[in-house]
Amino acid sequence: MEFSQMFMPVRRVEAIDAEALLGNQRWPLVLPPVRQLLHEGLDLGQVTVIVGENGTGKSTLVEALAMAYGMNAEGGSTGAMNTTRTSESELWRQLKLQRGAAASRKGFFLRAETMHNFYTYLEESKFKTKLHERSHGESFLDLVEERIPFIKGLWILDEPEAALSMAGCVKLMKLLQTIVDGGSQLIFSTHSPMLATFPGAQILEVGSWGLREREFEHLELVRGWQEFFEDPRSYWKRRQS
Repeated sequence: MEFSQMFMPVRRVEAIDAEALLGNQRWPLVLPPVRQLLHEGLDLGQVTVIVGENGTGKSTLVEALAMAYGMNAEGGSTGAMNTTRTSESELWRQLKLQRGAAASRKGFFLRAETMHNFYTYLEESKFKTKLHERSHGESFLDLVEERIPFIKGLWILDEPEAALSMAGCVKLMKLLQTIVDGGSQLIFSTHSPMLATFPGAQILEVGSWGLREREFEHLELVRGWQEFFEDPRSYWKRRQS
């Protein structure tokens, strides 16, 4: 059954006032994907995967979406109050979200770069699993698995593969499928070709062109890995010249 827009936590993202931002040269408004989102808006499906090189705006976009939805910049569910060092942009203040009329207001945001501090916050909040006593990858998967029964709504993950082996990515894919099968909406950024194969996902590639919807086999991410595996030694020689 097609995921009804009535139950979609975020159907569309757009600027509150795009005309007011014309010509603004402040970061991150100068990033092509951000500029395109603000001036064209973005329609979302049940699963959206965002891929692209470092510095192109992936994390900036998912962070702003999470904050506009009401989630903490450093991770957690809607209403989480954990804060260590403020570094997020003000982009979220420029966004308005179109929500499904019958959609859940719950959500959960996980980001690789702030996981250590978030684990401390959870343990101080009497989270049942001692996350710091597990490996980074194990704790990440434990946290996702533990939260699945409690959060049906919007899940946003920023580069969740960062601490995971290939086997860990396989387990994460299974957990994410459970989240989607339970009726939640999923948005995540990734450098992993495996995660980018998520069944039925809308894939957005970000770069100097802005945002573009692409098929998996046409992604620069995929072509780069294919080139490497075809002849790893020659690949390194070409990159060193």
